[in-house]
Amino acid sequence: MKITCNNETHTKDFAKLLAHCTSNIDQALIIYLEGDLGAGKSTLARSFIQTFGFDRVKSPTYALVESYVNEKISIHHFDCYRLSDPEELEYIGIREYSAPGHIQLIEWAELGHGAIEPADMVINITGIDEARTLAITTHSNTGEQLLACVNSSH
Repeated sequence: MKITCNNETHTKDFAKLLAHCTSNIDQALIIYLEGDLGAGKSTLARSFIQTFGFDRVKSPTYALVESYVNEKISIHHFDCYRLSDPEELEYIGIREYSAPGHIQLIEWAELGHGAIEPADMVINITGIDEARTLAITTHSNTGEQLLACVNSSH
């Protein structure tokens, strides 16, 4: 599925819709955010996280992961761009972030190959200027359920 977002506001709106659709999922959910530097991966992740009431969303570029947990949700935003070895993810306990009800948003997942679980959904972001194309693929029943919700609400 491909979605065209004409500007940053549309990208943020998509992220909010995606976040709302996760409320029907009680298993662990892994979403890879792919795209070149500056494509909008962090913008999408930030808007997704803010939908759950987290106002201060930091980039995980240097920490590898930032977690956002409240009584409703557990979101873990990974940025593997500065990862020197996938084993670093094992040291920070990446397996513990895969409990039922936890959501992982992972940027640069290919750099963590072998340590990162397969994605339920992959969102590949491309674009020029403010316009973005979101190419969405699913790789599990959970991902298909999430995409069905997005389709019915979009």
